[in-house]
Amino acid sequence: MTDESTFKKFLMNKERIPDPMRYKKEAMHYRRAGGSGLKLPEISLGLWHNFGSFDNFENMRDMVFTAFDNGITMFDIANNYGPRNGAAEENFGKLLRESFRGYRDEMLIATKAGFGMWKGPYGDGGSKKYLTAALDQSLSRLGLDYVDIFYHHRPAPETPIEETCYALHRLVEQGKTLYVGISNYNREQTEAAVNVFRELRTPFILNQVCYNLLDRHIEQEGLKRYAEETGFGLIVYSPLAQGLLTDKYRYGVPENSRIRKSFTLKEERLTPTLMKQLDELRDLAEARGQTLPELALSWVLKDKTVSSVIIGASSSEQILDNIKINPSFTGEELKRIEEICK
Repeated sequence: MTDESTFKKFLMNKERIPDPMRYKKEAMHYRRAGGSGLKLPEISLGLWHNFGSFDNFENMRDMVFTAFDNGITMFDIANNYGPRNGAAEENFGKLLRESFRGYRDEMLIATKAGFGMWKGPYGDGGSKKYLTAALDQSLSRLGLDYVDIFYHHRPAPETPIEETCYALHRLVEQGKTLYVGISNYNREQTEAAVNVFRELRTPFILNQVCYNLLDRHIEQEGLKRYAEETGFGLIVYSPLAQGLLTDKYRYGVPENSRIRKSFTLKEERLTPTLMKQLDELRDLAEARGQTLPELALSWVLKDKTVSSVIIGASSSEQILDNIKINPSFTGEELKRIEEICK
C-alpha cells in the first residue's frame, strides 16, 4: 500500500514540467566535446545505478527533472545498465514518453554497448553484428529514432579494431547515432581507433574513462596528453571514486552503502592511509569553501580536455550537491593536492 506522502509526490511528478528558467540559473557551464561543435554540460547524469528494475520509478523521474532543471542536458546510459540488462534504457524511455516528450532536442542522450547482453556468440564484444543489433535494441527500449552518442563500451581483443570502428561509422551513416565514442580504451587502443576514424572521417568525439583524485591511470599511460594533442574530449566516470571521495565512509560503512552491495568496490580499500588522505583533502576543500565531493569534481574539471564528468545519484539532493563546482585552483592548492595524493 502506497503511503499518502509517496502518492502526493507521484501526482506532483506526473504533472510536473521542466523549469522555464532552467538556462537562466547560471548553475551550469558547457564545454565543447573535443574539437566538435557539440557542447556538453560540465556535469552529466549517469544511469548506471538506481535506474534498474527494482528501483523507485518516481525517484528516477524526480532525479531527471532535477538534473534537467539545473542545466544537466546529458544523460549517460548503457545497454547493460540495470539490473536487469536493458532496464535503465526502458525506464529512461518511459520518462521521455511521459514527461519529456517535447524536450528531446534539448537533451543529449548517450548509450553504450560492449558487455554481454544476450545468449550465444553474438551478444557480446565489438563485432559489426553485435553493435548493429545492440543499438537497434537500445533505440527500441528508449523509444528513439537515434541517440546523440553511441559508445563502444570496452575493447574487444577478439575483434579487429577496424571492424568495430567501421561498424560505428556505418551506424552514423544510417542515422542511428550522431556521434561515436569509445570507453575504457587505453592509449594504445585509442590511437589505433583514432587512426581508423580519421581515415573514415567518422565523427568520433569522446573517450569515456575512469579518472579521479585517487585514480590517475590516464595520466600515467599518457592517454590524457594524447587527447590534448589529438583533439578529442574525455568524459569522466567515477569522479568520486564510487563514493570514496565523499563523507559516506568517514565514520564507518553504512549498511545500505555501495561497498555493502557492489562487486567493484570492496571494504579493503578503506585503509588507514586512504582515510588520512581523505581527511587532508577534506581540510583543503573546507579552506576553499567546498565539501570533499565538490573539490573532487572541481579538480577533474580543471583541464579543458575533460568535456564533462558523469555523476551517479540516488536522490535529487545528491544531484544538487554535485553541481556546486569551482574548477579554478591556485598553484599552491594543486601542489598540496599532489602532495596528499602522492
